[in-house]
Amino acid sequence: MSIDTKKLDTLFRNCLFNEDEIENGAPKDPSKVVEVEGIASRFGLNKDRLGDSKAEVKEMLDQLPEKFKGGWTFLNMCNDKDGNQWTGVHATMEQLMALGIGLGLVRYCMPKEAWAMFPGGMPYIIVDTKGSDI
Repeated sequence: MSIDTKKLDTLFRNCLFNEDEIENGAPKDPSKVVEVEGIASRFGLNKDRLGDSKAEVKEMLDQLPEKFKGGWTFLNMCNDKDGNQWTGVHATMEQLMALGIGLGLVRYCMPKEAWAMFPGGMPYIIVDTKGSDI
């Protein structure tokens, strides 16, 4: 089983704030915001819907190679644990990573200022589906 990119995209978009939840360019209820610093973008995810997606996100993250448990480059996130490429799009990989960060299941190994020393300037990430902030 590999990661379903359409399911991931639907899940990610569902966790973003809807137009009726925004007022004057900001969420009406700031307590519902989970801010995530991605690689290319910063995301504001709805805490309730993010929490509701935890099992599905965990299932997707568990499809990644075991090396991510100790920290591995984001660039390898395009392959699943069986060596199959599930996506070739960095933005899709970033969606999964952002959901994982928001749930406390993914974290960066080093702060953004240190990423330049890594191949391609991309961060190393750790996937820990045992722990969670939400």
